[in-house]
Amino acid sequence: MIQIKNASKTFHASGNNKTTALNGIDLVIENGDYVVLLGSNGSGKSTLLNSIAGSFLLDAGSIFIDGLDVTNLQEYKRSKYIARIFQNPLHGTASELSIEENFMLASLRTKTKNLSIGLDTQFKNLVKEKVASLGLGLENKTSQPIGLLSGGQRQALTVLMATMNETKVLLMDEPIAALDPRSAEVVMETANQIIQQNQITTLLVTHRMKDAIDFGNRIIFMKEGKIEKDISSIAKSKLTIADIAAWF
Repeated sequence: MIQIKNASKTFHASGNNKTTALNGIDLVIENGDYVVLLGSNGSGKSTLLNSIAGSFLLDAGSIFIDGLDVTNLQEYKRSKYIARIFQNPLHGTASELSIEENFMLASLRTKTKNLSIGLDTQFKNLVKEKVASLGLGLENKTSQPIGLLSGGQRQALTVLMATMNETKVLLMDEPIAALDPRSAEVVMETANQIIQQNQITTLLVTHRMKDAIDFGNRIIFMKEGKIEKDISSIAKSKLTIADIAAWF
């Protein structure tokens, strides 16, 4: 599904603050893998995620998705294959638009854009059905501006919007870092259920070691722009939080 070959990325290459964020990364992520990316600040986790998304173009190396070379594709051109959930609940949604309108925009991500954009009854009912699955009581508020919702509610809706089409790859960059514990639980469980049901290839960047234990079938631990550990499903199932803490 995702193949990364000799990926390198350096910031401030010509200055005193030169930082090698990715240092010759080689990585293969299979279809349906749910990979948890761990590492200290500056280890390269988010840079790897952003490089896959196209937010950063590599200095060297290549990235393939389903055999397609996307190395030099800009971010908006990769959106056909990749959905993202950001750390900030305010990102990824338009505050002034209704929940329905935000879902409509999300539905266009993998489709050809045209001028005939509208909200018919069938689509509105589909949105209500999806929103009701969260159990947050928002299904009767889908015509209200999404900006009126709490951060946790918006992030939960973002998960639904990101995965409403046939998403191939889901990238989550600390999606619950800004949420209270209850909202964080709803968002992670919602995401996990959708990922498992649809076998979406997923990468999750997190600082929460508990999430690495609870979610995914694979852990990648990064340090100084390199992959230091790659723990597969069987070995992962035997890990404890204390084991992971010892890596840092």
